[in-house]
Amino acid sequence: MGYQVLARKYRPQRFADVAGQDHVTRTLMNALSQNRIAHGYIFSGHRGIGKTTIARIVAMALNCRTAVGTPERPTPEPCGACESCTEVRQGNAVDVIEIDAATNRGIDEIRELRDAARYSPARDRYKIYILDEAHQITDAAFNALLKTLEEPPAHVIFMMATTEPENIPQTIRSRCQHFSFHAVKFDDILAQLKMIAGEEQVEAEDAALALLAEAGDGSMRDALSIMDQAIASAPVENGLPVLSVAQIRELMGSVPNAVFERLLEAVAAGQSAELMEQLNVLLNAGNSPSSLARHMARYLRNTLMAKLGGEQTELLQISGDERARAARTALLFTEEELTRNLQIVLRTFDELNYRQEQRFHLELGLLKLIHAQRLLPLEELLSGVASGARGNVPTPGSRAVASAPRTAPASGPAQASAPAISPFASGGWSAPATPKQSAPVEMARSSSAPVAETATAAAPPRQAMPFPVASGQAAGFAETLTEGSLAKQATEDSSAVAPVRERQAAPAAQGAPAVDALRDAVVQALTAAGHNSAAQLLGSGTWTLDGASLRIDVAAMGKKMLSLTVNAAAEKIIRQQLQQMGAPTRFLIVPGEGAGAGMAVMAAPLAGSVQEAALENPLVQRAKEIFKAEVRSVVDLRAK
Repeated sequence: MGYQVLARKYRPQRFADVAGQDHVTRTLMNALSQNRIAHGYIFSGHRGIGKTTIARIVAMALNCRTAVGTPERPTPEPCGACESCTEVRQGNAVDVIEIDAATNRGIDEIRELRDAARYSPARDRYKIYILDEAHQITDAAFNALLKTLEEPPAHVIFMMATTEPENIPQTIRSRCQHFSFHAVKFDDILAQLKMIAGEEQVEAEDAALALLAEAGDGSMRDALSIMDQAIASAPVENGLPVLSVAQIRELMGSVPNAVFERLLEAVAAGQSAELMEQLNVLLNAGNSPSSLARHMARYLRNTLMAKLGGEQTELLQISGDERARAARTALLFTEEELTRNLQIVLRTFDELNYRQEQRFHLELGLLKLIHAQRLLPLEELLSGVASGARGNVPTPGSRAVASAPRTAPASGPAQASAPAISPFASGGWSAPATPKQSAPVEMARSSSAPVAETATAAAPPRQAMPFPVASGQAAGFAETLTEGSLAKQATEDSSAVAPVRERQAAPAAQGAPAVDALRDAVVQALTAAGHNSAAQLLGSGTWTLDGASLRIDVAAMGKKMLSLTVNAAAEKIIRQQLQQMGAPTRFLIVPGEGAGAGMAVMAAPLAGSVQEAALENPLVQRAKEIFKAEVRSVVDLRAK
């Protein structure tokens, strides 16, 4: 006989030889020992996991001529030596008919089967029909088989193997015993491969066999087929083929998981250029974008499972080295970030199937992973809303401006939300160098640059966070600043404060409106447009005006909340109102000291405002008494 592939040569011939299906073999062994044989069985599950193999073993056990309990056959396992067992193993048994249902799927073939089933077995005890790929049978053919399957002759047994049990009619499934097969575990496949490597006298590294077992993806037949191919392509040393990891990866066209570990390290560090350079090396080496996306999705899945269950979880069907690698990568991300990254990669993989420029879409998908790292978590955003805004609390080293803060008009509900910094154009805010003779503004200045400290403390702990910019440039223009550049900007601002105290009256000398008039006009315009939170925030801030720019110091808050409160629409209204009054349209909104550190008590609410109604609520007052708490902000979430 010619060469037999490993999947056929090492096909199990006994129940004990079947790997990974103990729940099925145990039940069938008990049924055989108790003589509780059903007339119909359905074996369903993944490809290459032993459905047809177990059907043949059951057929051998039913027709085995050796009696159970004899030395040759102490258990219901088939003896494997009698004529019936030998014929079933060779595939030429007279009374065991194996039918390819994918080919013989019509009603005519099933009618012939039904007619033949009425006759007694030619020699053995049972006439057994094994229908492989049974889900391919048409509905009409199943209906023709229905009556025979419901009340078959005592000598007939039907066994149907399928990968799609949901396509078998319920009327058929209800008349059969259904066994759902499991995907074979990684350890079971690896043990089988080690055994076969020893039998075939193949020198194989443990990592190489682990790679073959992982490539099987739960299918023993797939793993054996890949191993057969690897042995054929392996180099021969001392007359024995040698399997190595590099040779198997080259054969399969796969990429080491160390590559995906480096890619995700670049994602965690926000290094877009490094990520694109590594991807370029992989693509230039001949790896297809679709294959890279598929392997990266698998690696991300393993990383997520390592994050959820730890390195030794049963959710990971990979080798020990790969478990450690997945656990290292899991430390770089949170569970939510890994879930989001896996979703992005899976969507990218789906898009690659119908895109012409696959490389561009893969690059875009990986860049989305870095961009997603900059998203602010919803919990952090909600905590910022809950903490709300606070007024400026004078502290040692903080600047105090003589012009008293003013509150917004009481028209419309006032919200105490929290804003983010809105620096203007890239040139930065600076005052003219030439002082003007006017009534100075009393101001205390600290040498420690408190604005820079506030800006740095207010920023979320991320490397780069985009936020809107209020400037005299075209509407909608935005500039992204990092924490370092923000601190530098604020330091430059604080160094330019000293000349401002000598030129507060300069706008009046040039025919520009006073600060109070500008503040009232802007607050009224924002209130009329429905931006009550922005009006309340800016109305209670400290406004400083010189001939070139306008500075507004507001309550302490994070830059994300500031961008939500003074959004692009509110900035547009502010610029339009400043332009109408002949004032400079360049302005800077700076949050006060201590953003992110604890919030001060909310200022006295306006009469008839939402804050006053909330503070007078009995439930709020009772909560303050029980928890010894204080109300720092009130946010009106009702629809405008």
